[in-house]
Amino acid sequence: MGRAWKFDDDIDTDVIIQGKYLVINDPIELAKHVFENIRPEFAREVKPGDFVVAGENFGCGSSREHAPLALKATGIEAVIAKSYARIFFRNAINIGLKAIECSNADRIEDGDELEIDYGRNVVINRTKGEEYPINPLPEFLLQIMEKGGLVGFGRVLVAR
Repeated sequence: MGRAWKFDDDIDTDVIIQGKYLVINDPIELAKHVFENIRPEFAREVKPGDFVVAGENFGCGSSREHAPLALKATGIEAVIAKSYARIFFRNAINIGLKAIECSNADRIEDGDELEIDYGRNVVINRTKGEEYPINPLPEFLLQIMEKGGLVGFGRVLVAR
């Protein structure tokens, strides 16, 4: 279970991690700057297991992998959004960041306590006592995320 960090529609990759930080190759260092222009407290206060919650078109803008890498390095459980920019979604899956589509993400408020039941494909809002269906991901995408991304998934395939 974790806290919801709520954001609006059209959160672009430059808002997630500013372009001036793209010279940083260490994801842990990148994580110290996530959302610093719109939620400067985020990087200091986010806890492992928390959730980023957003509206439509999360991750729009450039195709930089730094954005999902930085988010993953914060320790969040997942990003829950109404929809994603296609390239961000694929980059998130490729590096093992859970990107969950939920048409009811707008019902979640900042600070709500959440968890995801992947078996039942629902977000559970413990604060409000509500459940919201999520778009189930194909099994192979779930396997990629469970193995930490494409590299981890590839290692499992090679070991077979």
